[in-house]
Amino acid sequence: MQPARGCVTVPSSALRTMALQKNIIQGYGLGVRAAVVTSGNQRHSSSDVRFLTKPNLAALKKGRGGRSSFSGDVCTVFGASGFIGRYVCNRLGKIGSQIIIPYRGDHYDVLRLKMVGDLGQVLFIPYHLCDEDAIRKAVKHSNIVINLVGRDWETRNFSFDKVHVEGSHRLAHICKEMGVERFLHVSALNSDREHEGYFLKGGSKFLKTKGLGEQAVRDAFPEATIFRPSDVYGQEDRFLRYYSGIWRHQGKLLPLPKGGKDIWKQPVFVSDVAQGIVTAIRDPETAGKTYEAVGPRRYELGELIDWFHRVMRKDKETGYMKYDMKWDPTFQLKARLTEFLPSWPVNTLTRDKVEREAVTDITTGLPTLEDLGVILTKMEDRMDWELKPFRAGSYYDEEVGEFEPPAPPKYIEAR
Repeated sequence: MQPARGCVTVPSSALRTMALQKNIIQGYGLGVRAAVVTSGNQRHSSSDVRFLTKPNLAALKKGRGGRSSFSGDVCTVFGASGFIGRYVCNRLGKIGSQIIIPYRGDHYDVLRLKMVGDLGQVLFIPYHLCDEDAIRKAVKHSNIVINLVGRDWETRNFSFDKVHVEGSHRLAHICKEMGVERFLHVSALNSDREHEGYFLKGGSKFLKTKGLGEQAVRDAFPEATIFRPSDVYGQEDRFLRYYSGIWRHQGKLLPLPKGGKDIWKQPVFVSDVAQGIVTAIRDPETAGKTYEAVGPRRYELGELIDWFHRVMRKDKETGYMKYDMKWDPTFQLKARLTEFLPSWPVNTLTRDKVEREAVTDITTGLPTLEDLGVILTKMEDRMDWELKPFRAGSYYDEEVGEFEPPAPPKYIEAR
């Protein structure tokens, strides 16, 4: 029998295909929704939405890896706008993680982090460290939470104790309550012991509260992974820029604790710390462990500062000289007065910051970044680039070979 004029014959195979159930996965905001469109006796509008009762993030993986994929991990990063946070978010976006960034203050502070992931993979939510409801919203759909919140100086609204102890405990407790699978907390090296104090009686309050914060996190989330980084250097850091700044100097003089003698530092590159954090996320064996994030070499503080000035072409020949700050009451007064500024202390100079300079980095045999497979970066390979903006005569058009390469510092290979 011939089909009537104007009719179109549809193959039976196409009819069977059209009758198959179609699942449309829609991601909106922080939720994961599934809309199911069926054929046959059931009729549903295309706008009908059915929610997945138990969404399995692993089942939603998409792509072959990279920024344009979804790895199945939804990560909330507290403190993402900070120095280390920017590098961590970039690494997370690079492996296809969906990133939720809680922020306070102006949203323009975190706007550039939108570029670390593909379209729709980086989401923002306002929060306050004391607002538990806002924190719950931020971690509600996440299986991984990273706490990078910290302060280098105290303010009227946020003391060291309020941020490092109360804030860390609050985040860990709520994450445990909300069923978060992995919680990673960044502390500080040397926070696990008491300090007599060189500049301040009782030692650094920053380090003390960081140690108490670790205990608070362990109490609330025993499976948390903790990182203890030493001084972290990199673009826009508070280590190299601190010693290079004009306010840290006294003209051409530089006061240091003990004149820089018998104080040993083990600085670590920020990209190495970020890589270690991201690697720990993907390794379930790291749960409940504490890692010491330190660099591959140990340097005496005075030798390190001399090297910085050689790289900046501001060495002893140009008048630079270091000395023991104990004999300079004017510098102590300057550090005290800087704390009263209404916004940021100039060059982040505070008494507590100076006190931390006098603390020698000591490792206790805990696992390090190398145990996570991170290939550590040597300072000698980065310093010419990092300190180039502070070089004397930076606009001078030098000839090839006009300046001798700065002599490298003496160091001890870390074990």
